[in-house]
Amino acid sequence: MVKIGHIELGEFPLLLAPMEDVSDPPFRAVCKDNGADIMYTEFISSEGLIREAVKSTKKLDIFEYERPIGIQLYGSEIKSMREAALIAEKANPDLIDINYGCPVKGVACRGAGAGLLQDIPKMVKMTEEIVKSTHLPVTVKTRLGWDDKTKNVMEVAERLQDIGIKALSIHGRTRAQLYKGPADWTLIGEIKNNPRITIPIFGNGDIDSVEKAVEMRNRYGVDGVMIGRASIGNPWIFNEIKHFIKHGEYLPKPSVAQRIDVCRKHLDFSIRWKGEKLGILEMRSHYANYFKGMDHFKEFRMRLVTIFDANEIHSVLNEVLDFYSERVLI
Repeated sequence: MVKIGHIELGEFPLLLAPMEDVSDPPFRAVCKDNGADIMYTEFISSEGLIREAVKSTKKLDIFEYERPIGIQLYGSEIKSMREAALIAEKANPDLIDINYGCPVKGVACRGAGAGLLQDIPKMVKMTEEIVKSTHLPVTVKTRLGWDDKTKNVMEVAERLQDIGIKALSIHGRTRAQLYKGPADWTLIGEIKNNPRITIPIFGNGDIDSVEKAVEMRNRYGVDGVMIGRASIGNPWIFNEIKHFIKHGEYLPKPSVAQRIDVCRKHLDFSIRWKGEKLGILEMRSHYANYFKGMDHFKEFRMRLVTIFDANEIHSVLNEVLDFYSERVLI
């Protein structure tokens, strides 16, 4: 049984990675329905929380059905991060996660996210202050290092465990790589097999299929995997992996009807949470992903991304169902 503090997650938990502008409550809802064991908010600026910025405070919205859920924070100042953790704690999440992995220039080059990989003492001190400030389990997400010359994640893992974090998620790329090239899980496996390490180690990077998840589990012995981009438009990936691990067989791929049902739920929740106008606008980036690989979908997508009325969108989705019902078995 894998545990983060007191939180029991099963034998091989599957984590939904926090993704900016993606892993909001509507997206998390469909992933939870389809087997995600633990999820995180989009990463939240510590400075934004302290200043009560609307965009930052809105990201604190969490719902009972999501549990266990973590609030992920990032920032470059120890004092601000400690204060932000106290604010986040009031939203009643199950854990606090610290982002030491974001490679984006506007974050990392300002000393936050993966930028802290260039200052391990500061990273350790920041983490220690947050651990001391909250009664919640604190976890960390990071990368192998800043670049190929500074792959210091083993030191990071040992030192952060020593000051009290309860789990570590590691993306198998350096900051310099961004999201390019194949993820390297070798160091992740070495950390998991380091006798000094007793906290759960979760691997992240390039988990885009049942086969990849099973391979990483068997080859490197990680306690679970964190899935990010591969879940966009494909929340079924969590249950597909679970089913294969348990039964040794593949689940059927989602039918058109299943894709439409999930798309509708995502849309309806998006409208309830953000309001009709914004909810519809932000949903537009998801249609192509839900119906990826379906021939002749382009015309439907062009209509879906130009409509401003929810009822009309549902009507188009009905047309999609009728159109493909004549072509595939649902």
